[in-house]
Amino acid sequence: MQHPLSLYNTLTRRKDPFEPVNAPFVGVYLCGPTVYSEAHLGNARGPVVFDVLTRYLRHLGYTVRYVRNVTDVGHLESDADEGEDKMAKAARAQRQEPMQIAQHFVNLYRQNMLALGCLPPDIEPQASGHITEQISMVEEIIANGFGYEVNGSVYFDVPRYNAERERYGKLSNRSIDDQLAGTRDTLAGQDEKRSPLDFAIWKKAAPEHIMRWPSPWGEGFPGWHLECSAMSRKYLGQLSDIHGGGLDLMFPHHECEIAQCQGSHTHTDESRFWVHHNLITVDGTKMSKSLGNFVLLGDMFKGPTATLTQAYSPMVVRFFLLQAHYRSPVDVSDEALQAARKGYRKLMNGLRLLDKLQLPEGTERAADTEKPDAELRKLAADIFTGLNDDLNTARAVASLFNLLRKFNGFFANPATLGTVSEAALQEALHSYRTVVTEVLGLQDEPRANAEQLLELTLGFYQEAKTAKAYDKVDQIRAALKGQGIVIKDLKTGVDWAYEE
Repeated sequence: MQHPLSLYNTLTRRKDPFEPVNAPFVGVYLCGPTVYSEAHLGNARGPVVFDVLTRYLRHLGYTVRYVRNVTDVGHLESDADEGEDKMAKAARAQRQEPMQIAQHFVNLYRQNMLALGCLPPDIEPQASGHITEQISMVEEIIANGFGYEVNGSVYFDVPRYNAERERYGKLSNRSIDDQLAGTRDTLAGQDEKRSPLDFAIWKKAAPEHIMRWPSPWGEGFPGWHLECSAMSRKYLGQLSDIHGGGLDLMFPHHECEIAQCQGSHTHTDESRFWVHHNLITVDGTKMSKSLGNFVLLGDMFKGPTATLTQAYSPMVVRFFLLQAHYRSPVDVSDEALQAARKGYRKLMNGLRLLDKLQLPEGTERAADTEKPDAELRKLAADIFTGLNDDLNTARAVASLFNLLRKFNGFFANPATLGTVSEAALQEALHSYRTVVTEVLGLQDEPRANAEQLLELTLGFYQEAKTAKAYDKVDQIRAALKGQGIVIKDLKTGVDWAYEE
C-alpha cells in the first residue's frame, strides 16, 4: 500500500515517506491533557492537528487506531520530580476527590473537542486506570539494570542507559554532557538520585499525598512520563507508527518515553514517527496558565475575554488553527481570528455553491476539453499535494481557495462550464467537498438566531395584515406552518406556538 504522504520526523529531523509498521493498519498516539483544569486554546492545537492527520490517513485507505490519553495522576508541578501532583493540588483546593476533578474536566474537554469538530479517539485511556501496566514496566526497567529503588521511589538511571543502550537526548538533539552541565546545581535536595539527569518512574507517596497505590516498593504513584509508554505499548504494540504532541513535550517527556521503552524489554523507540506541533502564542509569548495569558476554550466560544474582544465559534477556531502549518507557531489575536472567520465563511459559501454549478439547459459542451480539464484537475490535485507534504494544511487551504475562484468563475458565467467535461467537473467538486468536510473537518455552523428570525417574520406578518395584503398573510402563515409553527392573532398583538 503506497501513498505519497511524507511527515517530518523529529527523530530523524527530516521529512520521511510515511510507511506504517504493519500496513494497512496505523497506530497513532497523541499525548492528551492533564485534567486538573479547563482546556485553553493551546491545549486544542494537538487534538485538531492529529484529528486532521487521522482523518487524512483514513481517507488514504488506512485502518487507523487513534489513542489519546488522559493524565489524571503523576504529573507533578515541576519536571524535576518535585512539587505536588497537579490533580491532587486541584482536589485539595476544591475539597473534592481527585477523580471528581478529573471527571469534571474530562467531560468539559470532550465537549470542547467535539465542538471543534474532533472525532472521538478510538481509545482514550486514563493513567489511573493503568497502574498495573506501569508497575510492570518499572519492574522490567529494574530487571534490565536501568532502574534503581531508593526509600520507596524508583528512578531511571540515565547515565547507565546512555552508556549501554541508547543516546539519551537523541530526540531533542541534546548531548548528555550539555544536560549535565545545566543541572549540576540542581542536585542539592535530590540526594536520592544518583545523577541529576535521572527521573522518577515511581514515587513514594508522602503521608499527605492523596493519590497512592500499592507496589513492590511500597505505596506510591507512577512518574508522569511512564503512563504514555505503558499505554502506548498496551494499545498499539511495542512500536507504534506515530506518536506526538506539542514541542514542549519533546523534552523531557518524550525523551523519557523513548528511554523507558528502550530500557524495558521492548528495545524500541516506541514509535517510528515522532510528530510535534508548534505552540500557540500571545504577542509572541507561549500561551500558558503559569503566565496568565491563556484563553479558555469555553470562554472563547462565548466571548469576550481578557485577551479577545468578541466570541469566536468553534469552527472559526478550528480553521484558525489549520490555516497555519502545524510546525509553525500561531499567534492569537482578534485580527487573526477575524481574518480566519472570513476565510472559513468563504469555504462554507463554496460548499453552498457546489450544487448550483450546472450547465444551462441547451448549452453544449466544447468538443475539445482536454486542456481545460487538465487545468481543473491540476487545481484539485494541488490540494492533496499540500496535504501529502507533511500535512501542510496552510498550503491545502490556499489551493482550496484557488479552486474556489475557478468555481466562482463558472457560477458567474455558467456557459463556461461547457469548456470542461462533466467528469472533470465532478471530480473537482468531489475533491473540494471531501477535503473541506471529511479531511479538514470543517462543517457549516448556523449563524442565524432562529428566535430572532421568527420575530422578524412575525413583524412582516403584522405589516402585511395591517396593509390588508392577505395573500402575503396567507403565504407567511403557510411557510411557518410548513416548519411546524402556527401564528396566533391576539388582541395584544401576534404570537407563535409549535403546532400540536
